[in-house]
Amino acid sequence: MGSILLYTGQAGGKTTTAFGLALRSVGHGHKVIMIQFMKGLKDTGEVKASSRLQPEFELYQFGRPEFVNLDKPDRVDIELARKGLVFAKDMLRKKPNLLILDEINLAAAKGLLNSSEVLELFKRIPTETNLVLTGRLAPKEFAEASDYVIEMIDRKRPAKELPARPGIEY
Repeated sequence: MGSILLYTGQAGGKTTTAFGLALRSVGHGHKVIMIQFMKGLKDTGEVKASSRLQPEFELYQFGRPEFVNLDKPDRVDIELARKGLVFAKDMLRKKPNLLILDEINLAAAKGLLNSSEVLELFKRIPTETNLVLTGRLAPKEFAEASDYVIEMIDRKRPAKELPARPGIEY
């Protein structure tokens, strides 16, 4: 049976870590599907690399290019997140070796998704599929259902905040 791996915490690196697993899995010829919640930017490294990793790697986005107002999500953001969850359930038919639900933790924590509906997806995971969940503020239920829970912690940052750099932050 596959594992559930959860990456959470306030520090960066959750999506990058998941993408690293995807790259490793593609290297072994495995099928990988990455679904991004609340993300719609096309200028990120993972989006640009996705076409180079096909046919083993597929990336789908369910978000707008704009940032989501986490205090008061727009109806459009909620609808996109829900469509993404339905899509994820449908993608299970492909029985990927790795299914990455990027930012699903935050989407659930901020009410764009219902945690119980996400947990229902866990019950549908084929035995050959490993599930990766990323995002800050992972709901306690997700952590309890996961086999691995990794929390990203900043130990040190530059005193002056650097601008986001291609290939490092996105």
